[in-house]
Order: sequence, then structure tokens, then C-alpha cells
Amino acid sequence: MVYDSIFRRDLFAAQTLIVTGGGSGIGRCTAHELAALGARVLLVGRKAEKLQKVAAEISADGGQAAWQACDIRDEEAVKALVTQLIAEHGPIHGLVNNAGGQYPAPLASINQKGFETVLRTNLVGGFLMAREVFNQSMSQHGGSIVNMLADMWGGMPGMGHSGAARAGMDNFTKTAAVEWGHAGVRVNAVAPGWIASSGMDTYEGAFKAVIPTLREHVPLKRIGTESEVSAAIVFLLSPAAAFISGSTLRIDGAASLGSRAWPLYKARNSESYNGFHRAYLPDVLKDKE
Repeated sequence: MVYDSIFRRDLFAAQTLIVTGGGSGIGRCTAHELAALGARVLLVGRKAEKLQKVAAEISADGGQAAWQACDIRDEEAVKALVTQLIAEHGPIHGLVNNAGGQYPAPLASINQKGFETVLRTNLVGGFLMAREVFNQSMSQHGGSIVNMLADMWGGMPGMGHSGAARAGMDNFTKTAAVEWGHAGVRVNAVAPGWIASSGMDTYEGAFKAVIPTLREHVPLKRIGTESEVSAAIVFLLSPAAAFISGSTLRIDGAASLGSRAWPLYKARNSESYNGFHRAYLPDVLKDKE
């Protein structure tokens, strides 16, 4: 079996794209789709064993993938990483700034270290990767960057540190699109809502118990798939989005819209798209379909 993408198979032929956080979840799915479309995918993350596994999956499926472990929160490490990747693989044509992470906690109980750690992971690391890819490669030949956000439009109660970081990344996306447009570099973002991804299995306690009920708060009355996020990322990286820059695309089934004054009716005709042949359902959602 191969990735069942809606895009043409040679879309990214002869191109090199970096996917941070490529060892799991949406990053893993996106890396598979890009490789299936002809790209040479460079996987970046902190845990070598996870990156190795995904690279092996892509290779087994007939794609091209390499990996390099790096803490993207470390400025000097990021500089060295990008230098090494360019030396080994040539110009970087695309960057998927997917790496991130957070934990549920009310603002009143988040200490400074925890707040700063989440901001460094979800905002500073993405900035460092984008800056170095631009300075060392894309400023010379153009390219496309897609940043990862989240549904933080109404605040992010219970994860205020992540909400602050994601809101910062939204603004960074807009600023970079203006400052780097002269070099032919497009910068956009995606903002997934509730997606059935392996990250759901990292939560415990009360938040874990809520996850199976989230679909009731989505007008489409379902949770999204990793493939639905990956497809949006691929579109923004592709020539079809050549005049799109500085935009953030929400992928949340309209969950971030509306108000309590409008009831959500029982949904019908809402079919999901799942082209990822290696996808699996998070444990927290099993037996809940």
C-alpha cells in the first residue's frame, strides 16, 4: 500500500523539504505524503529512534528520507543543523515547522519554567528553524514555509502557555511573509482543531476523559484526521498556493466559529478523508467510533 494523496505523484520531485517533529503524529503523516509526492524529506526531532523508524517506513514505501536529531530550541544547534542539511542534501525548498508540545494546566498553576519551556518549543524553535532556513538557503532561491498553530482563537483555557505561543506564531507568520516575500519565500500556517493523532494518548486525567466527547462541539460532529491536516500543508507548499502568503488556514470543522446561541444539530453527510496507509487510531478514541 502507498499513501493515497489527492495530489499528483511528482509534485515535489527533485525538491528537499524539512519536517520538524517528523517522528510522530501530524509530522509523520505529512512526511509520508511529501515523500509519496517525490520529495526528499529531512526529518528533524529530538528523539533519534522515532525519526529512524519513520525514515525506515518511508524508505520501505519507496520514498526518500533522511533524519537528524536536534533540539530546535537551541540556537547554535539549529544553525549547525541547517548548515549540515544543506551540505548533505542541497538547497531547502520547503519547511514544515511542525514540532511542538504542551501539557494541560490552568494559568494559575503554571510556573515560569513551564511557561517558557512551552513557548520555546512552540514558538522560539519554529522561529529559529525558519530564520536559518531563510538565511542559509531560501533567501537565495525562494521557497515555502508552513508553520503549525492550533485552535486558539477564543483563548486556550487549560493550555494558556500553548495558546500564547501559537498566537505568537500566527503573528510571526504574517511578519515573515512580508519581510521575506521579496526573496520569493511564502510563509503560511495551519491551525488544526481536534485531530485523531498519537498526541491524544499523551494526556491523562480529566483532560483524557474529555477527548472522546470533543466531536460533540464540532459542527461536522467528528474529529479530524492527520491526512486532512497534511493535505492542507501540502497545498500551501505547492505551486497551487503561489500567491498565498501570510495566511493561516483553520482545519477544525468550524469548531472555532459560532456561539452557544446556535445549537449544533446532529450531523449528516460528513465524511472524513484518510489517505495515510500507515495511520492508526489513538487508544483514547478506540471503541468510541
